[in-house]
Amino acid sequence: MRVLASNLFWAFFVLTLPPMFAVALAIFLVTFPFDRNGLVLHLFSCFWGQLYIHVNPLWRTRVEGRSLLPWKGGAVLVANHESMADILVLYGLYRPFKWVSKASVFKAPFLGWNMWLNRYIPLVRGDKESIATMMAQCHRWLARGVPVLMFPEGTRSEDGVVKAFKDGAFKMAVAARCPVYPIVLTGTARTLPKHGYLLEESVNALVRVLPPVDVAPFGEDFAALRDHVRNLIVEEKARMELAMGPKRVT
Repeated sequence: MRVLASNLFWAFFVLTLPPMFAVALAIFLVTFPFDRNGLVLHLFSCFWGQLYIHVNPLWRTRVEGRSLLPWKGGAVLVANHESMADILVLYGLYRPFKWVSKASVFKAPFLGWNMWLNRYIPLVRGDKESIATMMAQCHRWLARGVPVLMFPEGTRSEDGVVKAFKDGAFKMAVAARCPVYPIVLTGTARTLPKHGYLLEESVNALVRVLPPVDVAPFGEDFAALRDHVRNLIVEEKARMELAMGPKRVT
């Protein structure tokens, strides 16, 4: 059954890429003259990403605290990272933001091209020049009042345990004097496998947006800010998983 369901999912995924990108390109061409921050295209991309979650009736996702996120104003959004499905699930925020993502993803046909159209931010991990370029691009978007979303772990956690956070998102927030929004995900770890193609038949994923963290009390101490935000995410994730129960966390 898992093999059949997985084959159907991936067939649907591949077949929908060209028409969905065609719509995205049309939106980009029509809206670019008056929507220079790309909000309309981004919201369409949210719909596109969510489509692959909702196509499976046995997958359940819920987003809590969406109303806390700003429609305008610079903000750094940080989320823990369990699975490739996190990207699809986080599109369910339906709020403006620019992803920071691996540069290799931008090379993927249709999906990567759409990321270029959205002017999301590529990053080559471990490359100092790429990191500097990424930080500069993020600061430009923050200055324009557009939030930036990052996975501060830098890569997916293979066991669901929140890894150590890297400094970049928190240096950025301190420098820009903008709030940090912790976002907690659970239940996505086994949705899309890191290696292989078989999907879980039943998935129950939950996203919870926590209240913004004001950077002012931390002064220039981005490390203290980093550790504080990570603790908030770790503690909230534990509460969420306890409430969901061991049978529902997949």
